[in-house]
Amino acid sequence: MTANASARAIKPELLRTYTEDFNKDRANLIAADAAVSAGVLKAATDYRGVRALPRDFSIELKQGSITNQERSGRCWMFASLNTLRYELMHRWNLEDFEFSETYLFFWDAMEKSNTYLENVLRTLDEPTDSRLFEAINWGPSDDGGWWQMFAALVNKYGLVPKSAYPESENSRNSDDFKQYLNSKLREFAAELRRRSAAGAGEDELRALKDEYMDTVYRICAVSLGEPPEKFDFFARTKDDDEDKKGEACKCKAEADADGKAESCKCEDKSDAKACKCDKNKDKTGKDERPQIREIGITPLEFYKKYVPVDVNDFVTLANAPLKNRPFNQRYRIRFSANVAEAGDMEFVNVPLDVFKKAALDQLTAGHPIWFACDCTQFALRKDGFFDQSVVRVDQLFGTEFTGDKAHGLEYGDSPSNHAMTFTGVNLGEDGKPNRWKVENSWGKDAGKDGYYVMSDAWFDRYVTELIIRKEYLDDATRALLTTEPVELDPWQPLTRRCR
Repeated sequence: MTANASARAIKPELLRTYTEDFNKDRANLIAADAAVSAGVLKAATDYRGVRALPRDFSIELKQGSITNQERSGRCWMFASLNTLRYELMHRWNLEDFEFSETYLFFWDAMEKSNTYLENVLRTLDEPTDSRLFEAINWGPSDDGGWWQMFAALVNKYGLVPKSAYPESENSRNSDDFKQYLNSKLREFAAELRRRSAAGAGEDELRALKDEYMDTVYRICAVSLGEPPEKFDFFARTKDDDEDKKGEACKCKAEADADGKAESCKCEDKSDAKACKCDKNKDKTGKDERPQIREIGITPLEFYKKYVPVDVNDFVTLANAPLKNRPFNQRYRIRFSANVAEAGDMEFVNVPLDVFKKAALDQLTAGHPIWFACDCTQFALRKDGFFDQSVVRVDQLFGTEFTGDKAHGLEYGDSPSNHAMTFTGVNLGEDGKPNRWKVENSWGKDAGKDGYYVMSDAWFDRYVTELIIRKEYLDDATRALLTTEPVELDPWQPLTRRCR
């Protein structure tokens, strides 16, 4: 062994010191017993931190049933659809509703495949080991994405209810489908580059790409089934009396002393169907709730008719305190589109106070929020907590974790990797938030019936992106939307897709 190699090695005498230090501290032995037996997260769980985060919220939105992305990287799509279904349910008075995630998953696979091949044509002169081509080639049609990818798909293909295009085995568990689709796309890329090197022109290459997309469609259709061009939609609206139990139709309670009501006080109401009095309505087993029925509606028609918000009226706000990403600036990420003609992803980087105020204003006004974060840091997936005071790995390991938000982004320690939805917040006596209610897409057995609670300190540290309606932006931030964006390379911080 050379002198330099010896200097780089772990020395035996140091190993003896390490084990002596470990064994002479009783806390290390107790921590090891707990972690080896129960796992790091359970051993590190602090009951006092858990008790400090009750699941009560002063502002809380009534959402539908919990969704489940299962073994797929579609969190960004689920979170996006969860924000829209809330608006649809409350606009049309529905008890519950779920969009088809598989419908957009099909078109996202098609569009990402097309954009990948277009990006290959744009970079024919790049060596295959260049940083740019490696970024493009990393996941030709991977599952991950952002809100703007979702918006691009909705603008082009519309939306359908889950009943019109339900889940399949390959949407629930997408690895095999995407593995072979990506393999085929990379074969196509190599042939396009080979043909180009042999002298083929742009028209010939693009015609070849169009042929390749026929194979892509076949792979997607075999894996997921073909998406509907038209479908029928049926739903029943909620019975208004379900929200007025104990209050609706008090005729019997207000009867004369002899128990006879001479007249029903509901007779002069415009909606006689709401009356539960025996005089006005016979009791039968028939469901009399009003119906919504559409025959042969297209996905775009459905979106425009039934979704009361425009997906283009939302802006991506980021809070990334990086020296090379100044605040109050608009940014665009090169080569980040899923729909080629829709353009690349953009965001506005703002200070934390602006970031948080926009979130509070939107929730207070009664609208959920798509957000992105690093869901792995100081998180209890099963129990439903995001908080450093709950997951005390610092106590378990006997070392402080001192990295801040800038460190986490710059060193890739806490990039955005998961999208969820804010559906509530609790305000303290000072009017400031101290915890947030999070709707996840991991099914009802994760967290508390599918919901998580997040401390405000965790929000500050690990939440990096919010999707905010333009009406809840302050004037200064809104003005930034018309400025020329600074372009970022696709391997820099804040460019990782949520899964």
